[in-house]
Amino acid sequence: MRVTLRRRLRRFLGAGVPGAERFVNREARRHAGVDDATRRILVGFVVPLWIGAGLADWWLHRRSGIESTAGTRESVIHAVMLTEAGFPVLGLFCQVDAGVLAWALLGLCAHQATAFWDVAYAEERRRVTTTEQHVHSLLETVPLMAVLSLTALHWDQALALFGRGPARPDFSLRPKARPLSGRARAGVLASVALCIAVPYAEELWRCARVDPSLASRPRPPLPATPTLRVGNA
Repeated sequence: MRVTLRRRLRRFLGAGVPGAERFVNREARRHAGVDDATRRILVGFVVPLWIGAGLADWWLHRRSGIESTAGTRESVIHAVMLTEAGFPVLGLFCQVDAGVLAWALLGLCAHQATAFWDVAYAEERRRVTTTEQHVHSLLETVPLMAVLSLTALHWDQALALFGRGPARPDFSLRPKARPLSGRARAGVLASVALCIAVPYAEELWRCARVDPSLASRPRPPLPATPTLRVGNA
């Protein structure tokens, strides 16, 4: 990306402009700094926030007795949502182009729709506390933060994805030109495995052991979440 930026600036300024090369180099360094800062925010804040919120949500499901209330159906919905929310994480390991942005946007839209389905099903069958509702807000916002960060950082490919701008859309899937350090990659993968994959696999196993059916559990006479008892006061 630095090489492309330098070429565009040189072409725009033209040859022989006093101080042009110095300006080009300064802008390239500034752009690289923005790139590095955005990656640090994604790796050091957005991903840990998503992992922490996901782990908190698992604990709240466990405390509400999901295996005997909403059951295996809701647990499978959670697995689908985690997969969808993981699409933007591709941007940490693959070169972000129109293809990666398309996958990230698709995952974001699917995640929001599945989250609506999840809450609509769960809140009538188990108690969804105020704390859990706020955790859900984080889980819906964090993927949006990640997608917006990737889009802003790779605006030329974002425009190209929709047929705008001078760049041509690139849909190839390849490793990042400037990859994360091995330590950072290992940290992200280990954290996702230990704090997301293992707990939610345990939740699915616990629900399936009680009732492996994916059929909807019957609704109780009154909604399990008190905020839904409008008109019953």
